[in-house]
Amino acid sequence: MNPNMRCHLAGAFAAQDLGGGAWRLARRHPEPAEVWLRGVDAGAAEVFASQDAGDIDIEWQTAKVELWVMSSGRRTAVAAQSAIVHEPLAQLYEGLPLARTDPKSRRFWRRVFWLVRIPGGRLLLAAVARRTRARH
Repeated sequence: MNPNMRCHLAGAFAAQDLGGGAWRLARRHPEPAEVWLRGVDAGAAEVFASQDAGDIDIEWQTAKVELWVMSSGRRTAVAAQSAIVHEPLAQLYEGLPLARTDPKSRRFWRRVFWLVRIPGGRLLLAAVARRTRARH
């Protein structure tokens, strides 16, 4: 059997009730993070109503998710059916070998997209493409 997965998120969170037992908890500082909860028990509104809700510990169990939230100076447990944590990574694409465009190719694509936006530009672009294919 796999051990339960755990996550600790420090900082203050702003809670938003999405209705139907769904909640969104958002943190802006020190790093942005969001926690999306579904199937939250009815007592969560009282816990999340506090402006100082924060320091969240999340434990994913087999049948449910358990959150421990520091709210109003005390730690309170909240049960949910599911929890999704989103922590955006600032430099996510820096390490990937993605294609880079030089100024000449950027100018070409800028012209193509400008041409497509004008009336009849798509037809003109298709005609140029057909003519170029016929030459090769």
